[in-house]
Amino acid sequence: MDLVAPVVVEPLRRRRCSECHRGPMERMIVEFNALVCLDCADLGHLVFLRRGDTALTRRAREGSTLWAVVVRHNRRRTRYERQGLLVEEAALARAEAACLEDAEARARRRARDAARRAALDAEVTAALRAEVLRLFPSCPADRATEISEHASAKGSGRVGRTAAGRALDRGAVTAAVRASVRHVDTPYDTLLMQGVPRHQARTRVAPAIEAVLRTWRAGAEGAGGRVRG
Repeated sequence: MDLVAPVVVEPLRRRRCSECHRGPMERMIVEFNALVCLDCADLGHLVFLRRGDTALTRRAREGSTLWAVVVRHNRRRTRYERQGLLVEEAALARAEAACLEDAEARARRRARDAARRAALDAEVTAALRAEVLRLFPSCPADRATEISEHASAKGSGRVGRTAAGRALDRGAVTAAVRASVRHVDTPYDTLLMQGVPRHQARTRVAPAIEAVLRTWRAGAEGAGGRVRG
């Protein structure tokens, strides 16, 4: 059988109860065209739960043997609008406890997800670093770390975050190393600041980049030195 919840009104004007004559009433019900306070209507033991938290409202309503809908008239819209519920205090307490447990569970799940993503990112970075050192065995260890961390930074869209980078594609890894050498080991950035067009600047530093890459590939010592060209 469908339940029919009492409707409680928040009056816009000062009203007194037609039975006990107390007032003004904060909330009331209408019985046979008479205004009755919540105590006289046997609803005075219920507590108000303002609308807004859907899960809390649902749980409190389901756990309350007696509950009522609270409305207020909106003059501008010429209609009654729901403000919340009146529910049993014990039901509300149980609902709040359940929602708190849910919040804690969600927090634990977010922490696990964050740890899993961090571990995954660490794995991506470590794999990329290992591939950099495999392709360029004389690349200084700190530079290999710097290159792999930069290329695989989360949300960066750089080589390490692409499908090719994750697959350790030789071209993608080499592109990451070349980009690092361009900015760190050549005057490329200085040329850009001097107004040299990007394509011209790249052409001018290309021999210097290839020189560093050859040194790192060959395994010669002292390959981390800055090359100017």
